[in-house]
Parts: sequence; structure tokens; C-alpha cells
Amino acid sequence: MAGVQHYRMALDPAIQKLGTMTTNRHQYFRWTARSARINFAFVVAVPTILGIIAYKADGKWDFRAKRKGDLISEF
Repeated sequence: MAGVQHYRMALDPAIQKLGTMTTNRHQYFRWTARSARINFAFVVAVPTILGIIAYKADGKWDFRAKRKGDLISEF
């Protein structure tokens, strides 16, 4: 049991570089056409589409107090 301490993890330079890069990612970010499109899609387009779908489906179905054979659609 003497010698190498097995509970310590050897430092891998690639893992250290990845950790540093992940920590400092905000310092090297640039707005490009691609990053602007991606951000627009996830900040504006996706919530808008989900909101429209939710608004159209609001009150369409009622799952409470239904018996066997009853319809779940309200209209």
C-alpha cells in the first residue's frame, strides 16, 4: 500500500485545456451571421411557435371528471 496514492487523479493536459476553454468561452465569443440566426431561433422563433400552439389548444380538451365513453373534446 505504499507508493502511488490511488485516490488522486492524474492531471491530463487535454482535460485541463478543455476546462480552461469552457471557463473562458465568453471572452472569445463573436457575433456572426450564424450565431445571430441560432440565437434568434432559440430566443424568438421557438417560444413564439410554442406559444401559438398553446394558445390554439387552450381549453380544447377537458380531462377531469370524464367517464368511460365520454368525449374529451369540448368543441
